[in-house]
Amino acid sequence: MKRNGILNQALSEAIASMGHGEIMMIVDAGFPIPRDAWRVDLAISPNLPTLAMLYEVIAPELIVEKIMFAGEVAEHNIPLYRTLRTWFDERDFAPVTYEETVGPLAQKAKVIVRSGALDPWGNIALVAGVDYRAYFRNPEISVPERFRALMDRTPFVPGASRS
Repeated sequence: MKRNGILNQALSEAIASMGHGEIMMIVDAGFPIPRDAWRVDLAISPNLPTLAMLYEVIAPELIVEKIMFAGEVAEHNIPLYRTLRTWFDERDFAPVTYEETVGPLAQKAKVIVRSGALDPWGNIALVAGVDYRAYFRNPEISVPERFRALMDRTPFVPGASRS
């Protein structure tokens, strides 16, 4: 038996498969998942699991460089926005239209994880990143300025309190 982390085989495999720039969507119970999408359906009953539950287990295991969500979330779904701020760095937030979340983003997503959430605008696209520090560990490799800025950012610790 696996000791810790995500125990669900399908979700663990999906996270491990993510490459730089690929999209994983975490969606609500009613999301129109494209027929040919790689679907990880975790919905058990209404609000089980919640989006917050999924972020709590996914955020520590997936390097995320951009979070795309319907712009309505920040104004009209404050609890969801607060949850996103807990698990992801606001500097990586990229609000889009609701139509983009159910259309083009869903079509581009490598993986779509369905929750049981009944959460307005609860369809969030996570764009996978990389650990830039790991790539430039060798002192003989020079670091271009655009990567230096990414490496110099204070590392974001998912779920850590930020005062």
